[in-house]
Amino acid sequence: MTTHLALLRGINVSGHNMIKMDALKTALEQIGFLNVSTYIQSGNVFVTTPEESPTKVGFLIKQEIYKTFGHDVPVVVIGKVDLEVCLINNPFLKEKDVDTKKLYVSFVSMELKNERIHDLKISKIKPDQVHIDQSRIYIKYDISPAKTRLDNNYIEKNLNVISTIRNWNTVNKLFELFETND
Repeated sequence: MTTHLALLRGINVSGHNMIKMDALKTALEQIGFLNVSTYIQSGNVFVTTPEESPTKVGFLIKQEIYKTFGHDVPVVVIGKVDLEVCLINNPFLKEKDVDTKKLYVSFVSMELKNERIHDLKISKIKPDQVHIDQSRIYIKYDISPAKTRLDNNYIEKNLNVISTIRNWNTVNKLFELFETND
């Protein structure tokens, strides 16, 4: 059995794609996922299944959300090791006096080469900073994610991937929850 973390993009935001977490939990249990648990309303879902492929798990979740709730929701599925590597590899944590409230991670649907950073057109997002590490983009916002063009839509358009962003506190909390769900 494998525990996966499904990161749903764009649910329960400004009244769009509304899904109650209890209803989502029930729907996923009905299609065979075990130990389904959620964290906050923005779509962080732990599931346990004999299925090892994150891609297959993401497809099943996406399909069930559409069937049950009528929402076409992008899903990125990651494992505990990927989240642990994420916590270790954030280059912005090496900076002295870094404000972790400005740190975010975009989890993307495919592994990216470091050269792809040029596709993000850095000059258009400055003074925000980014670093690509496999299927993660570490982000350090200069002010806040509300005052930038560097959002999921920008990342998806420029890199042709699915992107879902989480703040650094949430990333840490998700890892803690992974520890208790394993």
